[in-house]
Amino acid sequence: MLTDAHNRIINYIRLAVTDRCNLRCTYCMPEQMQFLQRQELLTNDEILTLLRPLAAAGIDKLRITGGEPFLRKDLLPLLTSLKTFIPEISITTNGVLTQPYIPQLKAIGIRKINLSLDTLQRDRFQQITKRDQFPAVMQTLNSLLEHDMQVKLNVVIMGGVNTDELQAFAELTKQMPLSVRFIEEMPFNGQGHAFSGNQWHYLRMLDALQEYYTLKKLPIQPQATSINYQIPGYQGQIGVIPAYSRTFCGTCNRLRITPTGGLKTCLYGGDVLNVRDLLRSGAGSALILQEIRHALGHRAENGFEAERQNQHWDSMSVIGG
Repeated sequence: MLTDAHNRIINYIRLAVTDRCNLRCTYCMPEQMQFLQRQELLTNDEILTLLRPLAAAGIDKLRITGGEPFLRKDLLPLLTSLKTFIPEISITTNGVLTQPYIPQLKAIGIRKINLSLDTLQRDRFQQITKRDQFPAVMQTLNSLLEHDMQVKLNVVIMGGVNTDELQAFAELTKQMPLSVRFIEEMPFNGQGHAFSGNQWHYLRMLDALQEYYTLKKLPIQPQATSINYQIPGYQGQIGVIPAYSRTFCGTCNRLRITPTGGLKTCLYGGDVLNVRDLLRSGAGSALILQEIRHALGHRAENGFEAERQNQHWDSMSVIGG
């Protein structure tokens, strides 16, 4: 079992398999992005060598992120191998390339998909992402639901951009069995301009939604990052994620691994270890686990402490969320 300095059990890893993306969302990617070379990324064999002993130590939940994971050509073989020893695997995707892979994902046993979608307007989608791919994303959403996948829509709320669409997103849950999660914007855009997460915080989002709806609060799940609600009579759910307010730090059960093997014990912290370098130096499973345990033994208590200790923020496209 893995535990941190504050006796929190760690059983969840978020693994970014690439820094590349086919969208250019302003809150995520720098204007001048220098993409990594393939040899800088963790290979499939390295990922499997790393995660097998971690699974034996109690990691039973894995989320695959990016960049955009489906830009990685060998993703499906990797997922197939990972599913043999990690019970729960989920994926966060922008949906542009995802639709053809849905039957394969379902066959592998992957049913949980987080789809990033920040607007329901095609022209606004192009403004946010710098790409005209809204129809492809909506096709993916519909296909995911047709295949009975468990879908969560991740909606980053940005002041002056999409705050007028809160109700439109909530209305999706009337007929669709999905969860719409409104996320506070985070200061990881890599572009250096102001962000609105400190203004459009989760309480303000809830206030705006309660102008239209009576929200029934749902039981809080262990280690959940979202506070969830249901509109009476609606099929789906809505939630708010205090990503900048960081109200969920006290129950955090996750580690993050960047595409180059950087280990983060907090989203707001820097890399505390590079597992790729350890693997390529010939380190065995015992040493890698020892180093990870050591890093967890110095883990910050919460995101605010990690932020004070961190001197540099990468863009969200590299961190992986």
